[in-house]
Amino acid sequence: MKSTLTHSLNSRLVSFTSPGSFAAEQYQGLRLTIERLTKTQGSQVLAITSPAAGEGKTLTAVNLAGALARESDGRVLLIDADLRRPSIATTLGLETSPGLTDVLSSDQLELAAVAQRVQQLPLWAVTSGTPGSAIHRLLRSARFDGLIQRARQEFDVVIVDTPPLLPVFDSAVLSRIVDHMLVVVAANQTPRKLLGEALNLVDPAKVMGIVFNRDDRPLFGYYDEYYREYFPDTSGAVSQA
Repeated sequence: MKSTLTHSLNSRLVSFTSPGSFAAEQYQGLRLTIERLTKTQGSQVLAITSPAAGEGKTLTAVNLAGALARESDGRVLLIDADLRRPSIATTLGLETSPGLTDVLSSDQLELAAVAQRVQQLPLWAVTSGTPGSAIHRLLRSARFDGLIQRARQEFDVVIVDTPPLLPVFDSAVLSRIVDHMLVVVAANQTPRKLLGEALNLVDPAKVMGIVFNRDDRPLFGYYDEYYREYFPDTSGAVSQA
């Protein structure tokens, strides 16, 4: 597996840039829930999605992966399965290819050849790979099933950044091989009807929860100045679960 060099990250990646901040702390509740699942059920594969584009699902996926890798003892894998609008390579400063599409299109290329180490943490990322067509065919392929099974064997937690549930059906296709799904919603922005339509596309039993992103009334605002001493680093955007 390849190792990548440390580079300057976006300040919104609080799990990497400001791990002691209040914003970063919001991912710890999700981390604890996932850790409990791994202890009782073994390796977990978790998909991150949203009803529509631009709601912060990739930011949530990367920050959650970072929180798990920084605070947990196990190995974490982050996969960019949003093949229509991939962004993990750009977000983390990684090589775009070879990546997921290259593995799924080849009988020789394996997971270890495309997983890139992230900032010397026990975190690896598989980027989207070489752009191509037949996305549904790739996501439904036996190769993809095999890749996920291999990832279960080599990693404790696998985070899969998937496309929005609407208007494409890639995430609904992917939901069949993941254990749980987190749905990211832009607080005070996403229409309730849109969220309802999105949730109807997936098995309700697989929805672990809904993450409210960009809340303009964060919980921190309700605390008095005394509680601010717990979080001297207040930088970063807040994402609440």
